[in-house]
Amino acid sequence: MKQVVQSVSGGELKVAEVPQPEPGATEVLVATRRSLLSAGTERAVRELASASLLRKARARPDLVRQVVSKARTEGVRSTLAAVRNRLDEDMPLGYSASGVVVAAGPATDGIRPGMRVATASAGHAEYQAVPGLLAVPVPEAVSDQAAAFGAVAAIALQGLRQAEVGVGGSVAVLGLGLVGQLTVRLALASGLNVIGIDLRDWTAELARGAGAVGLVEAGAPTTEEILEITRGRGVDAILITAATRSSEPVARATEIARDRGRLVVVGDVGLELDRRKFYERELDLRFARSYGPGRYDRTYEEWGVDYPIGHVRWTARRNIEAYLDLVASGRVTVDDLVTHVFPVEQATAAYDVLDSDPRSLAVQLSYAAPAQPSRSAITIRPRRSSPRLRAGLIGAGNYAKATFLPALKAAGWADDLVAVTSAKGLSAQHLAQRNDIAVVVPTVEDLLARDDIDVVFILSRHDSHARLAVQALDAGKHVFVEKPLALSQGELDELTAAYDRNSGHLFAGFNRRHAPMVVRAREALATGSGPLTVAYRINAGSLPHSHWYYDRRQGGRVCGEVCHFIDLASWLVGEQPSVVHAHGSGRGETALEEDVSVLLGYADGSTATITYCTRGHRRTPKERVEVLGRGHTVVIDDFRRLEIDGVVVKRVPVGKGHQELLAHVRAAIAGDTPDQPELEASLGTTKAALSVVAALAGIQVNPSRLLTQVDPAIAVGAGFSS
Repeated sequence: MKQVVQSVSGGELKVAEVPQPEPGATEVLVATRRSLLSAGTERAVRELASASLLRKARARPDLVRQVVSKARTEGVRSTLAAVRNRLDEDMPLGYSASGVVVAAGPATDGIRPGMRVATASAGHAEYQAVPGLLAVPVPEAVSDQAAAFGAVAAIALQGLRQAEVGVGGSVAVLGLGLVGQLTVRLALASGLNVIGIDLRDWTAELARGAGAVGLVEAGAPTTEEILEITRGRGVDAILITAATRSSEPVARATEIARDRGRLVVVGDVGLELDRRKFYERELDLRFARSYGPGRYDRTYEEWGVDYPIGHVRWTARRNIEAYLDLVASGRVTVDDLVTHVFPVEQATAAYDVLDSDPRSLAVQLSYAAPAQPSRSAITIRPRRSSPRLRAGLIGAGNYAKATFLPALKAAGWADDLVAVTSAKGLSAQHLAQRNDIAVVVPTVEDLLARDDIDVVFILSRHDSHARLAVQALDAGKHVFVEKPLALSQGELDELTAAYDRNSGHLFAGFNRRHAPMVVRAREALATGSGPLTVAYRINAGSLPHSHWYYDRRQGGRVCGEVCHFIDLASWLVGEQPSVVHAHGSGRGETALEEDVSVLLGYADGSTATITYCTRGHRRTPKERVEVLGRGHTVVIDDFRRLEIDGVVVKRVPVGKGHQELLAHVRAAIAGDTPDQPELEASLGTTKAALSVVAALAGIQVNPSRLLTQVDPAIAVGAGFSS
């Protein structure tokens, strides 16, 4: 399918041919008919992408701080690789469109194939995978052209809701671009007295044509005119829909607001403000966040959980519904705002017009993709013959691009990468182009059906690991699963059964056991006998609450990351734990616990304590392992420094074992090295990690009999099934 994308680093815009997205359970696949270019938002995004690296840094100092922190804890080399990878990506553009539903996920409600919908948060593409709550049925009387305004109109409507002005009240709209014009029309339809203000005469005239008072900003004379219109009181609320780095629009709004009036910032404006102007009239400064409640909320957008109408009357979806109803009833018209329409193939011309024509207001792209899309693969380069083993990748996220692919190539797989797929096809397309992978396939099923793939690497989100591994084993493939193997004992049982009934190999991404320093440490410990005491401290750092680790479907940080440290401790001991105890900070859900202490007991008398903390100082190295016993003391400091019996060991490569693990996978499949001990350790680690989560919920378990005697209600509450 065709999709409009832009290079993050250089700002180059192009229409790319990418695989169509695969909708999730709470998503809707839509064949786009019209999409709207948001002049302010998209122009700002394009300008930033085209800017120098220094200007990007000045615009996003928060990201600069993240880069510096990452460099201190993970090293300059890996940080630079991650930054280059992010800057090398193509970014989809657009977020407001309309189209026809092709397929609806099983967890969507009220949406069926063939239905026309207005969509939000999807890009300029022939097919969109849209959150079900952001795909809104379009009334028959509303055209595709008008429906494509839905998301942008919801932004304007949310600003009005923040203003809280009742019928007969007065509002001023500062900035009469696209969002400003929509705000004017929605305010008029709400029974408000509306004054539109802009620096341009033609936009003020457009507001006058809609029924508002349209004024060209002239300073004091404009203020006097507004006071005359409002009987000397000033307006009840000012909606600031301008887009400028200047703070002047907000300062100007304070001069025309009535006593205790409201200022609502909708556009991207400067905020260097004079407190006195707000204090003297006790003005209320508010901000409107995108389409309305639900926007940026994972529960709403990704999980499809709507807010009860009795508690939240106007959500993002209901704002779009309200706009569509106003258009259907004839109380709001928008067709006259459309100044240009281009077919998607000419998207670059559409953006050129947006940049060059000062009177371009609402520019739209049109589409003619069939409602029954093809699912053909996209060839990046001609196929070339390669010896077995031939590999396919499922998942193309940041970890795959920045860490996994470089390690895979270094381990000898560079000439054997045949195909890649991802839920959002653009990421797979980008990864294939940058890593010389021949084919991008639209779905996992298409990849598993290929006869020219022997090994499948699963790098998708955690909740899909076990299911995809079972599918791949049953398809006759060898399988590598990035940790964790499973998020419940039920998933683990299904995966084990699939392994038993098939002949393919199964590997898990527990790379630390293959780190050169760990290999050297095991050699030293093997010279003695008796139990070990392992102390493992992790300074994990905090994550933004938008991070997918806070999605309970993904198992949290215990199953997703603490499993690494359980695995290494057990690998050093040489057996799996027979006793698991855990204690957490008690903040948040049990399954999403972040700060935990884990005590592992082993049959030979060994013990391991794992202290996983997110609240340490950012300059503290991430990992430190101390092992005492068998006549030795071993210290591994962040996989950069190895000390054995008080002596620093020189000439041991740094690193966490990614390349070495993938070289082992290749050798094991070729029959050059055994893999059964590795798989048994991976299964044991997974059981122990699940036991940790159960222990955090107050459930005492034996890892060898995980959750088999747990009250089902407690198990479900802890996030697991028995």
